[in-house]
Amino acid sequence: MKKAILVFQTDFTYKEGAVSSMYGVVKSVDRELEIITGTHEIPQYDIWSASYRLYQSMKFWPEGTVFVSVVDPGVGTGRKASVARTSDGYYVVTPDNGSLTHLNKWVGITEIREIDESVNRLKGKDTEEVSIFHGRDLFSYCAARLASGIISFTQVGPEYPVSEIIEYPILEPELKGGRVSGIFEINDPNFGNLWTNIPLSMFKTAGFEFGDYLKVRVWHDGSKVFSEDVLFHKSFGFASKGDPMIYNNELMKISMAVSRGSFCGEHNIGYGSTWAVEFSKK
Repeated sequence: MKKAILVFQTDFTYKEGAVSSMYGVVKSVDRELEIITGTHEIPQYDIWSASYRLYQSMKFWPEGTVFVSVVDPGVGTGRKASVARTSDGYYVVTPDNGSLTHLNKWVGITEIREIDESVNRLKGKDTEEVSIFHGRDLFSYCAARLASGIISFTQVGPEYPVSEIIEYPILEPELKGGRVSGIFEINDPNFGNLWTNIPLSMFKTAGFEFGDYLKVRVWHDGSKVFSEDVLFHKSFGFASKGDPMIYNNELMKISMAVSRGSFCGEHNIGYGSTWAVEFSKK
C-alpha cells in the first residue's frame, strides 16, 4: 500500500527544536515517510487561523494525505486529541479545540476518533510524564503510524459523534439593497492583504464588475475606521502602486490589498468577527 504524505502546521516557528523533534519522531516510526511543512508561522495560540489554513490548502494535496495541525493552548487538559476524516478523503491529526471548524463547515467531516494514548503515544525516551508536547509525543507519533499503514483509521482510537466536534461560529456574508457586507476573516500576513468571507459569486449577483470603483466602509467594534472609493479588479497590477484595491483571491473570496504595499499595515486593519466590511456602488 502506498504510504501517505504528512503535512505539518503549527505555531511553533523554527526558533528552537520543537519542529525537529516532531519530524524526528515521524522518521523513527518510518524513515520512508515524506514530511512536508505547511507552515510553522501560525500566530501564537490562534486556533481560528489554524482552522482556516487547513481549509486553504488541503484540497490541493493528493487524497489520503495526513495533516498534522498543532495549535494547542489547552495541551495537557481535557480537550480531545483526535484524528478526523474529511468527506473528500483526507485525515487531520489535531486537538479538537476549534481547529476543525472550517473543514467541518465547508468540506464536511465524516468520522472522528479520539487517539488511544495507551497504543498511539510515543513510549520511552523520557516522554511518559511530559504533558506539554503532544505535538511530538501524541500527534506526530500517531500520524506517522497512520500514514505508514502500521495502524488503520479505526485503530486510532474510539469513534465519537461528529456533532461533538468543537467549532467556532462562522458568520455569513449578506447581500441586501445593493450592498454586500461581511467580515475580514483572515489575512495574508506576508503581503498585508485581508480576505473577507464574501464569495465572488455574491459580488456578481450584486452587479459589481472588474473595473468598478466601489464604496468601501470598514468598522471595528462598531466604529468606522475606513471609508474610500476603491478599484475592484482581477489582479494587483491594475491598481497604481500604493493604492488600495479589491480583488478575488485564490479561494474565490473578495479581498483587499494595497498594490505593492500592506493594506493591514497602512490602514491599521485586522481580521476577526469584530472587523465588518461593506461594499456598494458609488
